[in-house]
Amino acid sequence: MLIPLLIIVIAAIIGMVLLIVLKPQIKVGKFNLQTFYWPVLIGAIFILAFDLLDLKVAFQSLTNNSTINPLKLLVIFLSLSFISIVLDETGFFSFLASLAVNKANGSQTKLFIILYVLVSFLTVFTSNDIIILTFTPFIIFFCKRANINPIPYLVSEFIAANTWSLLLIIGNPTNIYLGQSFNISFFAYFKVMILPTLFVGVTSFVILFLLFYRQLKVKIPATNISIEKVKAPLAMYVSLTALLTSMILMAISNYLYLEMYIITLCCAVGLVIFVVVYCITKKKYFLLSKTGKRIPYTLIPFVLSMFLIVLALHEQGITTAIANFLGNQAPIFTYGFTSLFASNLINNIPMTVLYQQIIQAGPASIKPISIYATIIASNIGAFITPIGALAGLMWMSLLKTYNVKFSFLKFTFYGLIIGLPSVGMGLLGLFIEML
Repeated sequence: MLIPLLIIVIAAIIGMVLLIVLKPQIKVGKFNLQTFYWPVLIGAIFILAFDLLDLKVAFQSLTNNSTINPLKLLVIFLSLSFISIVLDETGFFSFLASLAVNKANGSQTKLFIILYVLVSFLTVFTSNDIIILTFTPFIIFFCKRANINPIPYLVSEFIAANTWSLLLIIGNPTNIYLGQSFNISFFAYFKVMILPTLFVGVTSFVILFLLFYRQLKVKIPATNISIEKVKAPLAMYVSLTALLTSMILMAISNYLYLEMYIITLCCAVGLVIFVVVYCITKKKYFLLSKTGKRIPYTLIPFVLSMFLIVLALHEQGITTAIANFLGNQAPIFTYGFTSLFASNLINNIPMTVLYQQIIQAGPASIKPISIYATIIASNIGAFITPIGALAGLMWMSLLKTYNVKFSFLKFTFYGLIIGLPSVGMGLLGLFIEML
C-alpha cells in the first residue's frame, strides 16, 4: 500500500512542478485553462480508484462539521475573493492606483514608496492574489507610458502583497487553512502576527529600496496619467460595505458563536443578489460577467485533491514519521525553514495541507509555535521561486502576457536576496512574541 501511494504522490508533485514551469496554461478556443492542478487531481483519483484511501474516511473528512473541513475553508476564500473582485471591477483599485501615481509628482522614489504603502494597505483588507491581479497590469501600463523600468515597482508590489498578507487571517488561503484547522480566532491570530509582520515588512522594504535605489533616482519623464473614474459608484459602496462587514463580523465571530465561513458566505450571497439586480436595472452586465470569470475556481480541485493526498499519507503514518523527525527542538526554525523549502518544492497550499497534519501529529507543547512558523513560511515562501505560491504563478503569467522580461532565474535571484533575511526576521519576531 505504501509504495504505490508514494509513487502516485511523487509523480503528481513532479507533474505539477513541470507544468508550473513549462506549461502553466493552455488555450482552448477563447479560454486560457490553468494546468497546475491536473496532476494532483489525477493523483487523488488514482488513490481513490486503487483503494489507497478508504472512501468512507475520505467522505467523512469532507463532510464532517469540524473547522478542518476543506469545504468550509474554500467557502471563506472564494466568498472573500468574490467580494474583492466585485470591488475591483467597479474601478475602486484603479482609482486609488492612478491617484497614487499623480501624487508622486515625477519622483520615482516617492512613487515607489506610495505604491508600496498602497499595495500593503489594500492587501491587509483583501488578499494578496486579488491585489497582484489588479495592480500588475496597471503598473506595467503606467511604466510603459512613462518610459521607465517597471521591474522595481513590480517586484515591490509582489513582495508587499506577500508580506502584508501575513497580518490578518484572511490575507492568504494558507493563513485561513491553518488558522481554521487549529481553531485560531481572528483576534488571537492578529495579536501574534503583528510583530512578525512588522519585522518582515521593514526588512523586505529596506532590501527592496537598496536594490533599486539607483534606478529610482531618475526622474519620471513628463506624462499625463488621468485619474481613473469609478465605473459603478453605487456597486463600489455596497461591495466595500460587504467587505468591511465581513471583516468586522469575523473579528467578533467568537462572541457571536458563528463560524467564519457562514459570515463570509452570507456577505457574498447578499452581494450576489445586489449585483444581479444592479446589472439588470443599470444594464451594466460587465460587473457580473467579468467577476464570474475572475473567481479562482481552480483552487477547488487543487485544495480538495491535495487534501485527499495528504489524508492518504496520514493514514499510512507518513505525517507522523515526519513530525517525529522534526522533533520538538527549536520548532520555530525547524518548522519555519523546512516549510519554506517545502513551499518551493510543492507550492505553499499543498505544503500547508501537509504541514497541518504534521503539526497535528507532533507534540502538543509546540503546536502554537509550529503553526505560526509555518504560516510565516507559507507567505514568505512566495518570494523565493514562482513555484512557492499561486500568486507567483499568476504574477509571472501576467508579466509574460504584457511582454515584460523577467525570467525564473531572475525571480529566484531577487527572491533569495529578499526572502531569506525576511523569513529569518519574521521567525525572530515570532520568537520574541512567544517569549
